[in-house]
Amino acid sequence: MQYMFHFDEQVVKDLEFDLIRIMLHDHCVSDTARMRAAELMPMRRKSDIVQALEETREFQVLRTEGHVFPALDFQEMHHDIRTLNIRDAVLPEEAFLRIRDASDLVNRMIEFFDTQEDEFPRLWSLFNGVHYTDEMIHLVDAVFDNRGQIRDDASEGLQRIRQQMASIRRKINANFNKVLKGLNEKGWLADTREGFISDRRVLAVMSTHKRKVGGTAMGASNTGSITYIEPQQNVPLNHEFEMLRDDERREIRRILHQLTADIRSSLPLIEAYNGLLIELDYINARTKLALDMDAHIPGFCPEQEIELIRAYHPILLLTNKREGLSTHPQSVRLDKFSRMLVISGPNAGGKSITLKMVGLLQVMLQSGLLIPADPNSKVGFFHSVLTDIGDNQSIENQLSTYSYRLKRMKHFLNVANRRTLLLLDEFGTGSDPELGGALAEVFFEELYNRKSFGVITTHYANIKLKAAELRNAINGSMLFDKETLKPLYKLDVGQPGSSFTFEVAEINGIDKALIDDAKSRLDDRKVKMDKLIADLQKEKSEYDRLLRDTRAAEKGALSAEQKFKDKLVKYEERLKSQQEIIDKNNDLLNKGRKLAQFIEKYSTGKIRGKGPDKNANQELLEDIRKYLAVERTRIDEQLREEELKRRAEAKKNPGKIKPNQKKIEVGSTVRLIKGKQRGQVIEMDGSKVTVAFGNFKTIVELSQLAFVH
Repeated sequence: MQYMFHFDEQVVKDLEFDLIRIMLHDHCVSDTARMRAAELMPMRRKSDIVQALEETREFQVLRTEGHVFPALDFQEMHHDIRTLNIRDAVLPEEAFLRIRDASDLVNRMIEFFDTQEDEFPRLWSLFNGVHYTDEMIHLVDAVFDNRGQIRDDASEGLQRIRQQMASIRRKINANFNKVLKGLNEKGWLADTREGFISDRRVLAVMSTHKRKVGGTAMGASNTGSITYIEPQQNVPLNHEFEMLRDDERREIRRILHQLTADIRSSLPLIEAYNGLLIELDYINARTKLALDMDAHIPGFCPEQEIELIRAYHPILLLTNKREGLSTHPQSVRLDKFSRMLVISGPNAGGKSITLKMVGLLQVMLQSGLLIPADPNSKVGFFHSVLTDIGDNQSIENQLSTYSYRLKRMKHFLNVANRRTLLLLDEFGTGSDPELGGALAEVFFEELYNRKSFGVITTHYANIKLKAAELRNAINGSMLFDKETLKPLYKLDVGQPGSSFTFEVAEINGIDKALIDDAKSRLDDRKVKMDKLIADLQKEKSEYDRLLRDTRAAEKGALSAEQKFKDKLVKYEERLKSQQEIIDKNNDLLNKGRKLAQFIEKYSTGKIRGKGPDKNANQELLEDIRKYLAVERTRIDEQLREEELKRRAEAKKNPGKIKPNQKKIEVGSTVRLIKGKQRGQVIEMDGSKVTVAFGNFKTIVELSQLAFVH
């Protein structure tokens, strides 16, 4: 697996990717999958990324479209596998049940994919290392019952021992109850009457009477008022019972030793079970996270490119969902003609959220996670994502915010290239605005010349102007309502944003005279420029509203056109159906007319005074035979054409041979895919397989069989 370059913990912190890891971790069942989630890293090789994404998408379809797929209820078997690798080691009882349940679960999954593999090719490919077999299930079920206890008939020796134990237990209870009754009548027993010590049933005798009772004293109460006595009659019986219990333990160990040896022969399959179930658990966790945020798989671009349509910041989306709040989607596009996006505008408008959204969605996607964006979105893949977001002042290292950012920028300048995605928040801040802005402009140009992609937020006018000058950079702004000065949380690409500095001050009650004084201290061109940008944003908002109305009307017209086309198709189908009925009725009518003609020509053949004339209808019968022969020939010709068409179609689309079916050979045990019958292969001729189902033999197509063992 090839992971993303330069993906350090600062990027994880800046993009809050650690929260995504935690959410994924909480959806996992197995410890191994949880560990993978906690250490999740974005990949850089396209084939690895696409495989992970398509696995997640297939599992999402499997879970949401009504498919009956077994629940991933299993336990990891790492310790059991290590035990099986030790010669003569014996598995603990619970290990056999884990292995049995894993085999049963994988078998049920294989049965599901037998008929669904074409719809889920990525998931089905994970099953290449396993096959359907109930051998281990039968082995374990022969020793354990459905409660997980060792069966009495697990062996003849164990059955005999347990029968003897049951017999002695009955004698012990009969003796005990007899003594108990007698002592109770004498009034020598305490209120509790009896108890258990070391798994032996004992009498609770008042200590004043203990010497009157025959048996072995097993202990006393805390106060000493009660002595627990094993009746004398039961002493030898309990001793014999303990001997039998020891025999039982030794026989059980012998049985489990043999069962372990039998199971050990399937060790490679058990290892494959363990790996498969953990992998499916991890994919299922990614699927659950995708369902939480209504995420999708986007399209893929051959080059570095990002086109996010109606995308959401995942953490903001889930937080707002829990609190019942709405979240505003954003649409962002970066390509080779506009690879550096500079977002400006007033604070609290959503600049940083938009920047983080782009970075977090890219990192999630390259980690195999679906993203909350329109499925028509498109993305390319980057080799590194570099971030500088927020105040990262280090008290420990005595670094100021600006010093830290300069060190970070030095790192970026060393590693950035055309496969890098840069995310720089409040670019250039932390120093003297004029001097810091000049240095930020130089950094911006250098990163641009390295052909890097990036999203940058800034208040510096010189950065906005530089973005307008550079051919493959572009300005953007977060829109505000100029009248209410409320953020619209919408990214507008194509022009820089106004800071609305004076407007925000005025609406917050700052005296107008002070605001005018501040304006007078600025270059008049800058004030006019800021006002012009604000006015342009207002006009752009109005234009966007008109454009939305126009598009809505266009969408309505297209919808109406489509409805008309759908109805036209239905009418044409109905017309075709009616024409077929008419043709059929006309055919029947013609046949009826022909029959009527035959009836009219038919003669009873009676000759007055001589009886019937046998040759009267000879010519008519000949006409009927000819008519029937012609009709029969026509029908046979139709049937022959249909059969030839069917054969040609079957030859064009032969039954697909599945991976497990390639294992089928003479002597294999197989089962019918569309049934539970099992049989043995006795002969193979290409795709024709002769199978014996008990005493019954039949020839079956290979594509209709599933390999068992």
